[in-house]
Amino acid sequence: MSNNEVLVSLDIGTSEIKVIIGEAQEDSLNIIGVGTAESKGLNKGSIVDIDHTVQSIKAAVEQAEHMVGLKIDSVVVGINGNHIQLQPCHGVVAVQSENNEINDDDIMRVIDGAQVMSIPPEREVIDVIPQQFIVDGLDEITDPRGMIGVRLEMEGTIITCSKTALHNILKCVEHAGLEVSDICLQPLASGTVALSSDEKNLGVALIDVGGGTTTVSVFENGHLASTNVIPLGGNNITKDLSIGLRTSTVDAEQIKKTHGHAYYGHASEDETFKTTIIGSNQQETYNQLEISDMIEARVEEIFELAQQEIKRMGFEDLRGGFVLTGGTMKMQGALELAQEIFMGHARIAIPDYIGVREPQYTASVGVLQFAPTNAKIQGKDLSPSLTVLEDDLPSNQAKRQKPKQKKVEKQEENTEQKESKFANFFKFFFE
Repeated sequence: MSNNEVLVSLDIGTSEIKVIIGEAQEDSLNIIGVGTAESKGLNKGSIVDIDHTVQSIKAAVEQAEHMVGLKIDSVVVGINGNHIQLQPCHGVVAVQSENNEINDDDIMRVIDGAQVMSIPPEREVIDVIPQQFIVDGLDEITDPRGMIGVRLEMEGTIITCSKTALHNILKCVEHAGLEVSDICLQPLASGTVALSSDEKNLGVALIDVGGGTTTVSVFENGHLASTNVIPLGGNNITKDLSIGLRTSTVDAEQIKKTHGHAYYGHASEDETFKTTIIGSNQQETYNQLEISDMIEARVEEIFELAQQEIKRMGFEDLRGGFVLTGGTMKMQGALELAQEIFMGHARIAIPDYIGVREPQYTASVGVLQFAPTNAKIQGKDLSPSLTVLEDDLPSNQAKRQKPKQKKVEKQEENTEQKESKFANFFKFFFE
């Protein structure tokens, strides 16, 4: 991998499709493009309409492309759901080089060897996450390349998913005109952004409350120990408001975003709003306190179900506490309610990057951070994600109807004459 690598993450969510373009520079990440679109083909995290999902992906990709003036060719796809399973794995190989120096081939062979196990035909391996390498009995090695040894072992986690669910996702991405350069498990990716090393080592629960589902993941001893999905999320709050206020789902969603408050004790009776009663032109006036009662009940249910799921996983005392993220967690009062339910051991994680400082982007940004690191450990190459857009750069949008070949020639001419500073700024992406 090069020092400056541009990657694109694709998060196919129940309520929103998110595309983020990031430039990885050694240990840093710069967000240079963001595209979002309403998700119309999913229900509770599962694809139910391929055509609508494809159109939503295309809309988000187009928005991100216009932001940077480049064409997105391939994406790293985040995957999640109840069908995900984690299994411990172990591989052992003999170092084959003449001087017994461990290289990329040895890493790939030991990872392949760890996958030799009985996998049901309806499931597919999407990734193998090394937890540690062991060289001639010396353990806790994160990257053994360059070391001298005779016997190389790897202990890690093999991630499998439903073959049907995976193929539906891949089909949607391919129909949108994109290649899949890698697949990442979203809880792992979110953990790279939302959690510190100390929290992962002590034991921490990461609760990602999205639109259609809530993902509960537990990290312990520095690694992902277990993950599962609860079929409740922000869309359930919207439905509650729609029923309680007798208004349309669209109006209820807007009310939730504008006036919603998840903690009844801090809601304001003075903040009022009007909404149209469904089936008539009549309008009713409500205040924040009235809807807060409904919202708090649903969010409290989600948190309590998350607690039950963590206990079912076999974790009782998590010293690292509870970390909340996901789009629903940007609602007022969510943190106060979480701290009350989780006995004060709760915080909300937000990505610290310009343009994506909101909790719904945690998984997407996490994919950009996790994918290069994981690919480096496994010796994989991620394919280039961007090329010159068929349309010209944003500074020359008036000339968008010309053929691609002429447009590229025009861009090269502008670069030579140094007329477009914006073109020069992005020139290093495709040199």
